Amino acid sequence: MKRFSTPILVLCFTAATFVAQAQGGLGQAILEGLGSITLSDAQVAEYSRQGVQQMDAQSPVAGPNDPYTQRLNRIVARHRTISGIPVNYKVYLVKDVNAFAAGDGSVRVFKGLMDIMTDGELIAVIGHEMGHVVNHDTRDAMKSSLRRAALRDGLASTNGVLGRLSRSQLAGLADGLYGAKFSRKQETEADDYSYGFLKSHGYSVLALATSFEKLAKLGGGGTLEVLSSHPDSQKRAARVRDRARRDGLR
Repeated sequence: MKRFSTPILVLCFTAATFVAQAQGGLGQAILEGLGSITLSDAQVAEYSRQGVQQMDAQSPVAGPNDPYTQRLNRIVARHRTISGIPVNYKVYLVKDVNAFAAGDGSVRVFKGLMDIMTDGELIAVIGHEMGHVVNHDTRDAMKSSLRRAALRDGLASTNGVLGRLSRSQLAGLADGLYGAKFSRKQETEADDYSYGFLKSHGYSVLALATSFEKLAKLGGGGTLEVLSSHPDSQKRAARVRDRARRDGLR
């Protein structure tokens, strides 16, 4: 499987910034045009779908009869739609401890994550990832990725109209889907969404806390990138436990 990583986007952004600076007034005009790009949720979903298709094509996807697929299907049987968003699930047969959700409702769970998490903890992680979609964090990350691609490859004119994405540009978009970084506020809000999701569906909210605690024990070795993007998993677990105690759920 290709390793999708944030540094690729950072390098692209740096190069694009250099080009824009070198072009002077033209570069500034392009930047202003890109800043005006507006994307509807439907457009974000379509670009996300294309990006995930690219990732699926480059990844070892578990087949329908694979034990990992069967386990995930059993876990998510009640959650083919989340907050009105149709969700499709697949397992990547790689050892990375990771998962992500895209704006089209695609959820990809990695084998390494499934190997260390209970069913309840996997639901908690999926709830967190879908929280980013429901809260439009993934939409905003997609816009940033598309703006960088547009500046780098000329995908947009100064009126902010996006052109058609090539296969290589879709690969860059897939990098953005996989390596999206969220703010502390966005992570907290996604935690809260997962907590509410677990509570409303009758799951133990403490599964969210124990998932954080497992990630904390992993340290720097292949931790779940999105959930550990702020290295305070223990504090986040404690926050969940405090809230559960206030709610009388522990």
